[in-house]
Amino acid sequence: MIKGRAVRSCVTPIGTLADSEVTTLEGLGTVEKPHPIQRAFIEEQAVQCGFCLSGVILTAKAFLDQNPSADEESIRRAMSGVLCRCAAHVRILRAITRYAREHA
Repeated sequence: MIKGRAVRSCVTPIGTLADSEVTTLEGLGTVEKPHPIQRAFIEEQAVQCGFCLSGVILTAKAFLDQNPSADEESIRRAMSGVLCRCAAHVRILRAITRYAREHA
């Protein structure tokens, strides 16, 4: 996340980030004390291969930080650009809505 917005690292030139605050998945929490959104993913077992996980969690967090009372349909739309190829979509959505409910 750059300045609280989800940004795709694969298409963002590093040179454009000078003096920007960058938050990665590792910057949210630790193994001993995961961030609440990470904990929701753990509790809902919303991880399978892990390939998309950073993008999913950071996109969800950035969206919910800006839209704390978003409904499920809004969350689905916000997450539509992040693809999970291992079919964990239902558990991912459950984890995101759980975090949204608990931290609204």
